[in-house]
Amino acid sequence: MKTIDLYIIRKFLSTFFFIISLLIVIAIVFDVSEKIDDFLRSEAPLKAIIFDYYLNFIIYYGNMFSFLIVFLAVTFFTSRMAANTEIIAILSSGISFKRMLRPFMMAAGMLAVLSLLFNNFLVPLANTKRINFENQYIRNAFRNSGKNIHRQLSPDTYISVSRFDATNNEGRKFTLEKFQGSELKFILIADRIKWNENDSTWAFYNYFTRDINGLEETMKQGNKMDTLIQLKPEDFGQRLTNIETMNYFQLKDFIEQEKSSGAENIEFYLIELYQRFSYPMATFILTIIGVSIASRKIRGGTGLHLAIGILLCFVYLLFMKMFTVGSTNSGIPPIIAVWIPNLIFGALSIYLLATAPK
Repeated sequence: MKTIDLYIIRKFLSTFFFIISLLIVIAIVFDVSEKIDDFLRSEAPLKAIIFDYYLNFIIYYGNMFSFLIVFLAVTFFTSRMAANTEIIAILSSGISFKRMLRPFMMAAGMLAVLSLLFNNFLVPLANTKRINFENQYIRNAFRNSGKNIHRQLSPDTYISVSRFDATNNEGRKFTLEKFQGSELKFILIADRIKWNENDSTWAFYNYFTRDINGLEETMKQGNKMDTLIQLKPEDFGQRLTNIETMNYFQLKDFIEQEKSSGAENIEFYLIELYQRFSYPMATFILTIIGVSIASRKIRGGTGLHLAIGILLCFVYLLFMKMFTVGSTNSGIPPIIAVWIPNLIFGALSIYLLATAPK
């Protein structure tokens, strides 16, 4: 590499880590002011606050928007180079704009690979400790999953419940069905179910059973029945934050299990999976846009370049939110919803690169 390559890479990385450190410090200050009452109320140990929560808080939030911070870093230091006529000097020496872009892309590649590893392996580990801390000292670890829950307990056994309340482990309008092939062999219906913590069984209230054996049927009903089935209260829960603690392979296996069980909200899990790859790819796209915009020496200088950069960040986040909401509510395939912002900004980067100063 030439000296200019090392210079640009050093400026790129140093500016990136300076901005991300500054934003993390600001985020921690605001988070402490918001959660100080929770820490005091729950008597959270100082060691746990620092090492279990805020250390992993830094890893999680520092990585979450790292691709946007890359964009701001590139825009800032490239604008400074343009203001100091360094860009003009580089191009005047016979180096083409695309050649000048090479060290930018090399630095972006380093950060993209780092983000990819963080997204799929390190951040899930950090989230495990951070979320466990939040569950223990800040919030309730479990909330119910709403209405009309369906689960597959085994290849031939299905259950459904109209509502489950996690606060007292009680459900309403419960149904269990067992099949042999496509033939229904057993059905259990209960108006209410309740988990027995002492012996890990379920109590069925106002129940009705129907056992089918060919042409013979045995029916039974009663006020209460305690029995053991392969089901726990947390199986009814919707813990979307749990997927943040899974590495790539665990998340893939979890999605397959949820699909086979007929669970809802698969879109949320798929969005999480695809975003772990789309965000690092956005690093390259936003780097090209940042260099193409900030390399022009214009009136207003760095301030105007940063304003344009911040505006584009908001537009990217708007697209990201709009399409992911469309996926969960309007049936847009998750992979399309996640990658559309990159495709739109990718097209913009090609146009800006073609019109960049030569």
